[in-house]
Amino acid sequence: MTIVEPTATTVGGPALPQERRLVTSIPGPRSQELIARKAQAVAKGVGHTIPVSVAAAGGGVIVDADGNSIIDLGSGIAVTGVGNSNPRVVDAVKAQLDAFTHTCFTVAPYEGYVAVAEKLNELTPGDHEKRTALFNSGAEAVENAIKVARHHTKKMAVVAFDHAYHGRTNLTMGLTAKNIPYKNGFGPFAPEVYRAPLSYPFRDGGLSGAEAAARAITQIEKQIGAENLAAIIIEPIQGEGGFIVPAQGFLPALVEWANANDVVFIADEVQTGFARTGAWFASEHEGIVPDVIVTAKGIAGGLPLSAVTGRAEIMDSAMAGGLGGTYAGSPLACAAGLAAIEAYEEDGLIERAKQIGSVLIGRLNALRTADPRIGDVRGRGAMVAVELVDPVTGAPDAALTAKVAAYAHANGVLVLTCGTYGNVIRFLPPLTIGDELLVEGLEVVAEGLRRA
Repeated sequence: MTIVEPTATTVGGPALPQERRLVTSIPGPRSQELIARKAQAVAKGVGHTIPVSVAAAGGGVIVDADGNSIIDLGSGIAVTGVGNSNPRVVDAVKAQLDAFTHTCFTVAPYEGYVAVAEKLNELTPGDHEKRTALFNSGAEAVENAIKVARHHTKKMAVVAFDHAYHGRTNLTMGLTAKNIPYKNGFGPFAPEVYRAPLSYPFRDGGLSGAEAAARAITQIEKQIGAENLAAIIIEPIQGEGGFIVPAQGFLPALVEWANANDVVFIADEVQTGFARTGAWFASEHEGIVPDVIVTAKGIAGGLPLSAVTGRAEIMDSAMAGGLGGTYAGSPLACAAGLAAIEAYEEDGLIERAKQIGSVLIGRLNALRTADPRIGDVRGRGAMVAVELVDPVTGAPDAALTAKVAAYAHANGVLVLTCGTYGNVIRFLPPLTIGDELLVEGLEVVAEGLRRA
């Protein structure tokens, strides 16, 4: 395995110059035209982060229709870890297009689906016997993980955590914590979904992981009861909730309790999986072995694919026909998934995520030392965030966060915000980005903070 420093010709994707380049203001005239058309054609509820019309992307940049080259620190929300239009992925999908595009796996099976399942059974934590089912989106996979857990345990209740994000379908909205924009006015939601307190070190007043777990477990036992609980579902690092890394010991204590009480422990690794945190899966950082693990986003280099992988006795409990979907595990997405996994393995991208993390943590902590409005810097690998606060009270400062993000966008750097309070800037660069481009993007964000 070799780690290749990205260049204009070696990056995953088109051979685009790896540079920030502003030809027009953002949005430029051609992008403005598209945004105007969007307003007339696309439902208002489908928003956008940066008002551009994308023409090409690769390595660490997105190029818009006006010729602006924007540093990508979002990866389409942690999807293009192997780089946009990664050559391995493109070649595999082209070959599959020439062979066949669809049969529906539950009608006429094909090797690609089975090969992806075999690979996920191999890569996910634990050496127990596993089974995998493939789907299209993270939310769809979460729904099916809950279905399987309920069927296996013959219990109905499910616990999610404060600040959680699990999707926008009816059940996953119920699991998700944040009201606006994800839940407001969309209820009623699925029943038998409960919420427990998370370990949030920056706002927990020094509570240890073990103490935070004891608090959550006590609430679960008193308000629900293990005898009624089918599953606990948790993101090992909160995504939309603010990149919250639970205190050490929190996750292992939950797993231990779940195992002792016939409760299925589900790790939602939709955003954290596939090298993003400097390991194949974020669960590995604390040595936990989930009963079921949900994956999507970075799994297939940009094509729609998700998976539920779990203990064989749990996954096999559903009757034949109980799992599936017309497009679930499509031939094209499976070809892309196998090629993306090959890229993670062969191109040194797990190690690259660690290197990116060192740059992010180092640079952002230096900013924090100089600016008390940065309340916290946290994350693992290429999944890092800053929480912006009032320097006196420590209260979340969503207005400051919005100003910094707007400055970055106007100056050719795509960043994403998140957090229950809207006061977190998250950094999710493609693992194919070069250090020079990454540092330049961080400098623009820093300048936006200074000017805010």
